[in-house]
Amino acid sequence: MHQYRTHHCGELRGSHVGQTVRVSGWVQHKRDLGGVLFVTLRDNYGLTQVLVPPGSASHQAFEPIRLESVVTVEGVVRHRGEGNVNPKMSTGEIEVEAAQVTLQGPAEVLPFPLHEDGTTPEATRLTFRFLDLRTHKLHENILLRSRVIASIRRRMIAEGFNEFQTPILTSSSPEGARDYLVPSRLYPGKFYALPQAPQQFKQLLMVSGFDRYFQIAPCFRDEDARADRSPGEFYQLDLEMSFVTQDDVFATVERVIHGVFTEFSKAEVSPTPFVRLKFDDAMRRYGSDKPDLRFGLEIEDVSDIFARGEFRAFRGVVEAGGAVRALCVPGAADKSRKFFDDLEAFAKEQGAKGLATLIFPAGADPKGTLAKPLPPAMKDELQAKLQAPAGSALLFIAEPVPVQASVLLGKVRVRLADLLDLRAKNVFKLCWITDFPMYEKDPETGQTIFSHNPFSMPQGGLEALLTQDPLTIKAYQYDLVCNGVELSSGAIRNHRPDIMYKAFAIAGYSQEEVDARFGGMIRAFKFGAPPHGGIAPGIDRIVMLLADERNIREVIAFPMNQNAQDLLMGAPCEVTQKQLDELHLKIVLPEKKA
Repeated sequence: MHQYRTHHCGELRGSHVGQTVRVSGWVQHKRDLGGVLFVTLRDNYGLTQVLVPPGSASHQAFEPIRLESVVTVEGVVRHRGEGNVNPKMSTGEIEVEAAQVTLQGPAEVLPFPLHEDGTTPEATRLTFRFLDLRTHKLHENILLRSRVIASIRRRMIAEGFNEFQTPILTSSSPEGARDYLVPSRLYPGKFYALPQAPQQFKQLLMVSGFDRYFQIAPCFRDEDARADRSPGEFYQLDLEMSFVTQDDVFATVERVIHGVFTEFSKAEVSPTPFVRLKFDDAMRRYGSDKPDLRFGLEIEDVSDIFARGEFRAFRGVVEAGGAVRALCVPGAADKSRKFFDDLEAFAKEQGAKGLATLIFPAGADPKGTLAKPLPPAMKDELQAKLQAPAGSALLFIAEPVPVQASVLLGKVRVRLADLLDLRAKNVFKLCWITDFPMYEKDPETGQTIFSHNPFSMPQGGLEALLTQDPLTIKAYQYDLVCNGVELSSGAIRNHRPDIMYKAFAIAGYSQEEVDARFGGMIRAFKFGAPPHGGIAPGIDRIVMLLADERNIREVIAFPMNQNAQDLLMGAPCEVTQKQLDELHLKIVLPEKKA
């Protein structure tokens, strides 16, 4: 018999009755019922109930053992008997009558209860993450993550991809976020950077002729935390393909992602091909480049109606080049005035000047802030254009920058989904967002900068860069979105040195600077580069959606907190003067504010 176990804690069934077995695990519960002690033993695979007879040596051994101690129990498998079977446990028809108990790892008093619904502060959970990972839900999330990654790997290999690993210590690159820098001991004053993504290396693999590459890649970005973004590091399915169009990338990714979502969820998954929305259309209709398609409430442009009307506040905005955008909310006419006042307060918090309303109660005259200022004909025209049945409420935002009107109304749209519970249940709505702008204006400096990935191929190639206003140029860039969460960004790459030099020149980079910062890739492209493209779906976000978690930290084994601190290991931490001297570094702390 094995020293620790003949079976794991989720394995024993009625067919094992009468056998002498040995199981090991953590003591999850202890219940003393009239001298008979019932112990729930847990390991990675499940639970087993252990019966400890009164007055036995096993009973005496178990009495001082604290919860979450690790024990080995040897005993005979018994049937629980009619009326005592627990259908909620896979091992619920049996129990092990303990004959011998060995304490393997005693536990101290727990800092928080593990298996009870409670309100343990997140800081405590993260400090004792190894304990938190024992809880059922979190433990299952991490196992799900492992299975998802294994499934992705199988599917990618089946698609003809080869798995390669790219460097972790590399050079700094303008990828849209701050780098994590690593000082060099051998080259004073110089630094490595942890990769924000394996972008240049995977393109170099295409130049090297490998055709189809993937890896489950760690990426590092010094950016603030959000519910769907972990600070510091994250993992993505990084892939690249040669001699492909945008459609080829979409078809491949759809097969993999659709397969993973259908494998690990019973929810309805969008059929392939996924819906495609151009960036401009997504921003106009939903006010977001990651729209949640589980509910309607599409934004409509009603600028033309107000441009002809006598409502001067909105007419003046349109005449000055702005826009008036509207939402129709069916069934909201019976909501209280406080409901709409609170909604307007929310819109103002987001930056709107106001939120106008026009409400059509069933069998009554229109009401709302626009009911008096607008003539009956205009109200009828708005109701017809927005297809607003009786009982609907219309919401309006006017802004001098047209897209900003949609962005603000898009935030109201999401708020309404929360308040009115509009999202379809048990469904994954996936869509592609395409045709992103190549460039944008830096709001602080006014300089033309890259909007997304700087290595993307501009639509129209070199001619577009030479002849068009940079802000009108679209790129072969695309995002994959699921339920309002951006799963990945990708692009068809710029593989031509002449086009790349010009693209970077528009963003303010000289040819010398491009050569200095991206010399490896530029040199490679001068020796024959194939057309290629790729994408990088986020592993953490995929698992977060499949696990139905609202916070990404719930699907990461050892996450940082919102302040980019590892409370378990104590990082970031101070280092010794010797270490600083070896790296030729001197610490200059910011002055404390008075």
